[in-house]
Amino acid sequence: MTIGGLARAAGVSADTLRYYERLGLLPRAQRSSAGYRLFDPSAADRIAFIRKAQALGLTLEEVREVLRIAADGTAPCQHVRAALSSRLSEVDTRIEELESLRRTLTRALARSRALPVAGRCVCGIIEAEPVSAPVPRPAARPRRARTVGRHTRR
Repeated sequence: MTIGGLARAAGVSADTLRYYERLGLLPRAQRSSAGYRLFDPSAADRIAFIRKAQALGLTLEEVREVLRIAADGTAPCQHVRAALSSRLSEVDTRIEELESLRRTLTRALARSRALPVAGRCVCGIIEAEPVSAPVPRPAARPRRARTVGRHTRR
């Protein structure tokens, strides 16, 4: 199956397939006599698996590890369970951070109604905000690479 045919069948771009191949998520494609990539039709199932794993919050690096474990003949489900548990904890932490931010925004908007629109300051809404601890950043997590045209951005 050509790269274009596989891309259409899997619902991804040809650039995404090349990227997956470079990362080792897809087996190296065979080459036609003209040099075109030829993929096994089963690659569509692999791509569906990758996309499902991403929908569950796994990074491509984590998906590659799952596929490596499976290729070694071991069931990767325990590894996946641990990764999903970790991701759930990250999501819970982020939800708490967002709920805190929501409360702060609600209070700032409520206070802003009593503030004059113009004055000597840059913006009374911001300047009336009490100084607090720095806004917490979400736990560091590898950014997902995305393909834009022929370039991969992080």
